[in-house]
Amino acid sequence: MTDDTGVAGSAAVGEVPHEAVVDLLGALSYAQLSGFEALAADAAMTPHLRAKLAFARMGVEMFHRCEQVGLRLRELGADHESAMAPFVTSVDAFHERTKPSDWLEGIVKAYVGDGIVRDFYSEMATHLDPANEAFVAQMLGQAGGAEAIVHEVREAIAGDARRSGRLALWARRIMGEAIHATQSVAVERDSLTALLVGGEPGSDLNEVGRMFARISAAHTVRMEALGLSA
Repeated sequence: MTDDTGVAGSAAVGEVPHEAVVDLLGALSYAQLSGFEALAADAAMTPHLRAKLAFARMGVEMFHRCEQVGLRLRELGADHESAMAPFVTSVDAFHERTKPSDWLEGIVKAYVGDGIVRDFYSEMATHLDPANEAFVAQMLGQAGGAEAIVHEVREAIAGDARRSGRLALWARRIMGEAIHATQSVAVERDSLTALLVGGEPGSDLNEVGRMFARISAAHTVRMEALGLSA
């Protein structure tokens, strides 16, 4: 695979290849941009102002993350759009496969999907140099709108218990599709494949399994917060 991210040179950042840092940040940035677009579309289906505000807060935060990454990429001498470009197909395919049929599915997708994305990129960032790891951790530590979404889903379930099973199945589908999407992104570039298995001699697929086990455990906690079975 070739480097078409607009990176000037291939100097290492600490122990991590410069290309790997740019690729990870590019993938993260497009995940945020596409998430913002999906939230904007889903908000149009939402009948309640409170839910619309929750969508808006989360969407604004995602776009802000995208812009933050763009600034970071420029500091690294990379072009923002070029860094995102290799990941458009994989990420867009996820959203195409997971179009919600109503506002409740949209709000569950936003909550579950954003959580998995943040967990995945936080895990991947642990293999970066300390400065970029700290940048990603600080940025992804924000989760605006989450409490409001939890309230909306719990209130909807309380109003009609039949929604619980449907939304639980939907959330499981989002989980599976999101994991598939993150794996597709990771194998899109050789540099990210190396990061996925630790990027160090002796790393193996067992580490990948442990990482996804942690992501799955965090997903279960979020499902419990929504009042849904994992």
